Amino acid sequence: MRKQFNNQLSKVDLNTFNETHTNIPKIKAGRLGAQFWSAYVPCDTQYKDAVRQTFEQIDVIHRMCQKYPDTFMFASNIMDAFQQNKTASLIGVEGGHSIDSSLGTLRTMYQLGVRYLTLTHSCNTPWYSTKPSQHNGLSPFGEQVIQELNRLGMLVDLAHVPVKVMEQVLGLSKAPVIFSHSSAYAICKHKRNVPDNILLKKGIVMVNFYNDYVTCSHTAALSDVANHFDHIKKIGGPEIVGFGGDYDGVTRLPHGLEDVSKVPNLVAELLRRNWTDAEVKAALGGNLLRVLQEAEKVRALVEFQTRFNLKGVILHPLTAATLLLTVSLIFAQK
Repeated sequence: MRKQFNNQLSKVDLNTFNETHTNIPKIKAGRLGAQFWSAYVPCDTQYKDAVRQTFEQIDVIHRMCQKYPDTFMFASNIMDAFQQNKTASLIGVEGGHSIDSSLGTLRTMYQLGVRYLTLTHSCNTPWYSTKPSQHNGLSPFGEQVIQELNRLGMLVDLAHVPVKVMEQVLGLSKAPVIFSHSSAYAICKHKRNVPDNILLKKGIVMVNFYNDYVTCSHTAALSDVANHFDHIKKIGGPEIVGFGGDYDGVTRLPHGLEDVSKVPNLVAELLRRNWTDAEVKAALGGNLLRVLQEAEKVRALVEFQTRFNLKGVILHPLTAATLLLTVSLIFAQK
């Protein structure tokens, strides 16, 4: 939308525009129950107007939902849209440069419905670097970003980050992380993919369909994508697999998965490979719902510990959420 139409929704009809991997007929044919829309701006906006451009991307996602209310429902809670037979529309911000080293900006994005932050895209930030001469990963402020994401209940997305930073974040984050569009490194040894030792640490890996990350070549087939699903399930279990796609973010897609209308083809292939109905349902959305819910429990835990000065006390997130609700109800009745 940004590149082709400068965010001018009046210039495009998503019912008829057919030059993208995603439009309304394709979404309905693919039976997409939920969609993360990426609020992405290029790295060359860093130190210039990255924040403004990102807010404009968030705005266009909201306006798109308003323009097509029969199809899309903006929802920080996916089940709200499911119950109305609409495609739940959520927002992810792809790239830490979009917050311009500001926790206030991050908090505002959360209030506008952003539910994950990809720590980087293809550039370093003042608080994140892969260069040994700098902080070689997350700076102290970068660690604060992870803590704030946990406090907000916003997911940490580790797509695009190197293994060293994956390990750093997994050691810091109290909530599960996601890889919003990555695949298995054991099958395609590309730096954008996730190695087995990281797969063992849970979270959720939402498989990318980009040929270059699927087969490490310009061509791929649906069966190649299914191989990544099989491998991730084998190493980390069926509870860590999801559908990432990266539609309209890449130029080469596998035969049989050319656009979002073809997603049921992959479902059929997984079932053919003896995935159970429960495992497929989990990969289609159940695993992501669980991770979102766990992030909310961590949010409740952090809020409870902060409110009652219990930072040194170890509580299970579910216990903290229950206690916080109980205390809130008591105060509400007074």
